[in-house]
Amino acid sequence: MAWDEWDSAKADVTAGRQASMRLNQLPGGPGGGGQDDLVVNQDDLGGVGHEAFMLHGQLQKEADIADVGANKEGAGSTMQAAAALTGSNFALGGELQTTVSVWTSQVKSVLQACAHISNHLDYSKKAHAENDAAIAASLRNRDGSAVPVSRLTEYFK
Repeated sequence: MAWDEWDSAKADVTAGRQASMRLNQLPGGPGGGGQDDLVVNQDDLGGVGHEAFMLHGQLQKEADIADVGANKEGAGSTMQAAAALTGSNFALGGELQTTVSVWTSQVKSVLQACAHISNHLDYSKKAHAENDAAIAASLRNRDGSAVPVSRLTEYFK
């Protein structure tokens, strides 16, 4: 931006063509919204983690096409068919092997994502519970009762 453009922008702002900003805020008073303490329900997180866990188990059982109908060497029926086609000089054999490899790779990626979601939500739930307990233990009145969250703003003034 050149200097004259900067001067022009400043002049526009001072001439009243400025953009304004308004911050949303809670109503005043203890706790902001009339409640004394912060409440977080983790039922939704638990539901998502459970569904990810259930999907992981179901995918692990039903999406594995590489090992279905495995022979004594461990090759699944699809890979056996690919080998037979390749042995008979059909190009489809190599393509079928590629399909099984890509499918297996994609299934493993989805399984990893499901496991990551489930484990992360379990960890987050546990970590937040531990943090809440530590905060509750450290914020006590002289008589030993818990300090309500609505009074925490006093500490930051």
